Amino acid sequence: MAVETTELPGGLRVVTDAMPGLETASLGVYFAAGSRHESVAEHGLSHLLEHMAFKGTARRDARAIAESIENVGGDLNAATSVENTAYYAKVLREDCGLAMDVLADILTRSLFDAKELEREKQVILQEIAAMQDSPEELVFDLFNAAAFPDQPIGRPILGTAKGVKAFSRGTIQAYLDRHYTAKNCVIAAAGAVDHAAIRAHAESLFATLPGHDASPLAPANYLGGEILVSKKLEQTQVVIGFAGLSYADPSNYAAHIFANAVGGGMASPLFQEVREKRGLAYGVSAFHWSFLDAGLFGFEAGANAGDVRELIAVGVDVLGEAAQSLSETDMLRAKAQTKVALLTALESSSSRAEQIARQTMIFGRVLSQAEVIGKIDALTLEAVRAAGASLLRTPPTVAILGAVKKPVTTGDIAARLAGV
Repeated sequence: MAVETTELPGGLRVVTDAMPGLETASLGVYFAAGSRHESVAEHGLSHLLEHMAFKGTARRDARAIAESIENVGGDLNAATSVENTAYYAKVLREDCGLAMDVLADILTRSLFDAKELEREKQVILQEIAAMQDSPEELVFDLFNAAAFPDQPIGRPILGTAKGVKAFSRGTIQAYLDRHYTAKNCVIAAAGAVDHAAIRAHAESLFATLPGHDASPLAPANYLGGEILVSKKLEQTQVVIGFAGLSYADPSNYAAHIFANAVGGGMASPLFQEVREKRGLAYGVSAFHWSFLDAGLFGFEAGANAGDVRELIAVGVDVLGEAAQSLSETDMLRAKAQTKVALLTALESSSSRAEQIARQTMIFGRVLSQAEVIGKIDALTLEAVRAAGASLLRTPPTVAILGAVKKPVTTGDIAARLAGV
């Protein structure tokens, strides 16, 4: 692996990782602009913009955009998250220049045609409707809203039907001008790539990106709370959570290992107690998500309505016990699983491009493999337990979707964890 980074005069950063032995390359343009950067009136706009980028430019219509990459066997796609939006392609080594040209075209010359805009709004309305039919995903939207009430970070990425219908070309352009700037952008490439060539393409193709600073990000304020939504489902979906840690927090790695140790696989205490010993759920797992200035920790499962209260009680008790007596074996397993996941990502050019872009946006640099593995290896059992205990002392969040027979409150959960 050979990571190279260049910051161009306007602030645009180019980072590459040449991976010997590969004949394909993954390239992406990443903007530090996602759903939490939206105002109330812009809710869902980041995701709409991602869609509209592929609907026609001054040089290519929607079909030509797709054919430009697919005719050479490549893939072209995009994704919106809470804190960034990514546009990426995977092509053969010799088509890197073409991929860069197409990505620049859709990001600097999109027309946002009125007819295409109205058509794509209908597509997104279908996507929003599909989310309502996916309880395993919908419950996390509810969870985020309860954890961060009335804040952009707690809003669904897709937006609302009412909001999407109201968007105009002017709304899109104003958002673009504010957030799609050179200083807010990272171009990342991994695989069969040459840094000098990618840098040259970036200099010439993205020269028109605005040079001003992006708008400041409103800080996240985790509050916790409860949201219980009654819906006719075969299973009741449950997410129980607490405040997590940001990327920059010194205990972030310990929190991640705690979550993985307590509920990261079939051998974990959470899975063994909930699924294997009691048969309360088909699947159950813990998570720890980090953001720039906040985080979320918890566990999720689906169960019969009559088992929900017991499921929550057992799951919370497992977390509380782990914060005090997590075993060395469980911690070492979590460390090994985390390292395998990290190293596996290094073997994929797509994952590697995403990783180096994300690290550049968060830390201002790419973290070395040795640095990350070293931080994981250095964690002690006491530090992992302490991180878990600190998470569980924060206000709980409860999200339940399905048949809610007898509500479980944040007070019930806090009482079970009183001794942690």
